Amino acid sequence: MFSWANKEQGGRSKEGDMFQTVTEGLQTLYTRKLLPLEETYLFHDFHSPALEEADFQSKPMVLLVGQYSTGKTTFIRYLLEQDFPGMRIGPEPTTDGFIAVMYGENEGVVPGNALVVDPKKPFRKLNAFGNAFLNRFICSQMPNQVLQSISIIDTPGILSGEKQRISRGYDFSEVLRWFGERVDRIILLFDAHKLDISDEFSEAIRALRGQDDKIRVVLNKADQVDTQQLMRVYGALMWSLGKVINTPEVVRVYLGSFWAKPLQNTENRRLFEAEAQDLFRDIQGLPRNAALRKLNDLIKRARLAKVHAYIISHLKKEMPSLFGKEKKKEELIARLPEIYVMLQREHHISPGDFPNVNKMQEQLQHYDFSKFPSLKMKLIESVDKMLTNKISGLMTLIREEEKSTPAQMVTGGAFQGSEDSPFSRGYGEGISAGTDADDWIVNRDKPRYDEIFYTLMPINGKVTGVNAKKEMMNSRLPNTVLGKIWKLSDCDCDGMLDDEEFALAQHLIKVKLEGYELPNELPVHLVPPSHRKNPTADTLFNHQED
Repeated sequence: MFSWANKEQGGRSKEGDMFQTVTEGLQTLYTRKLLPLEETYLFHDFHSPALEEADFQSKPMVLLVGQYSTGKTTFIRYLLEQDFPGMRIGPEPTTDGFIAVMYGENEGVVPGNALVVDPKKPFRKLNAFGNAFLNRFICSQMPNQVLQSISIIDTPGILSGEKQRISRGYDFSEVLRWFGERVDRIILLFDAHKLDISDEFSEAIRALRGQDDKIRVVLNKADQVDTQQLMRVYGALMWSLGKVINTPEVVRVYLGSFWAKPLQNTENRRLFEAEAQDLFRDIQGLPRNAALRKLNDLIKRARLAKVHAYIISHLKKEMPSLFGKEKKKEELIARLPEIYVMLQREHHISPGDFPNVNKMQEQLQHYDFSKFPSLKMKLIESVDKMLTNKISGLMTLIREEEKSTPAQMVTGGAFQGSEDSPFSRGYGEGISAGTDADDWIVNRDKPRYDEIFYTLMPINGKVTGVNAKKEMMNSRLPNTVLGKIWKLSDCDCDGMLDDEEFALAQHLIKVKLEGYELPNELPVHLVPPSHRKNPTADTLFNHQED
């Protein structure tokens, strides 16, 4: 059993809390500490519906967002390596609704109206968006190994123009905002041939504001342009994103072609493979970081709930008791930016914790300020204690769970398609080149290295460190890198290099100049034959001097 409390207290904190898991702790803290504050000050009407048990128990979710025909559905098909129920792929806008792709023992589709009444699914609060949305929302269930660790949300292709936005029949941006608050990763997909960000796409990205740490960008179909065009496309994409995502940090963009078809341009194959592996590692780590993400989201929610309570109670305090209520209400709404600044100073709150002022002004039009509750410091203090004391305990509990349980990773599908095979990343390249060869791979270039070696005036078959340094410095590599190469090459640690050790040093310089990383220890297949502990192993290598 895990607990952040001292063992001397029998596994309980001062208030008697005892949690077996981080998920249980988060749910209990939310229900006891934060939910009363939210309910008192109408937080759920203004910002986000109340959290339920399924929100804490659910698997990590990945949300895919992009304009039509950018390859969202194909991307899911690529990850799962099989079709899923309800899947439609085509150059036209084929996905006309939201599809939650989740694990299930039996393959099938659950309609939206049935989905929002299932207490085991984290979608019950989507009921507020009405039948127009629920008729375009389904859950696709199937027994797939990838879905045992994560769930994937496919979204409709985003179009341009006012007509398409109105004809949806529901608030598309608000639905995206709802999902954005609950998912673990948001992937924005772009097509290398369609970089224009439509008005609706811009609005969709703005709806995800506040979730910047979850957003990743994929430039799909990058194999359909050559290297020069790809550089221009990448620059244009970064410029377009800079106008929509208002953050000084550069968002991470992954380049590639995420479908199981031959590459049209293979000149960037190595780049695409490296980018795909980076993206896979990012997604694979979601189960391991799920508890930390939920904890982070709970903290953000608590800070917003506190600020909301201060705003609502201040508006209540400023209202007259009898006459002129409507006029005062209009005045307070107009002065809301000034009220924000005043509350920041009074309660020492960061400006970033406040909700969007324009949206808040619009929502406040529909409420009677005189019916708002006054400030109840006990509720505020309870949340403050949760943030200062309980959250630090949950952080300790997270570390305890990480130590006692094996690391969770997404497996199956494309995540292990090339593992433990000659097609895994880096196999037979760089430092691992020659692993399966019968001869010592350095021998292939050794005659050339020997010519350099004998110009360095070897003494008793070895060159000194001073002479070797002069030659190695010609590579222009930093001294820290050359120092590491020297340590790897000087197998007998005598401060000098024989012809094989010198050839090895030149080989390692070549590997580094080609962009590969150096190992901390020299791999067995790179050890010079004359320096191997087992002389009989030399028979496996064709070590002959010309």
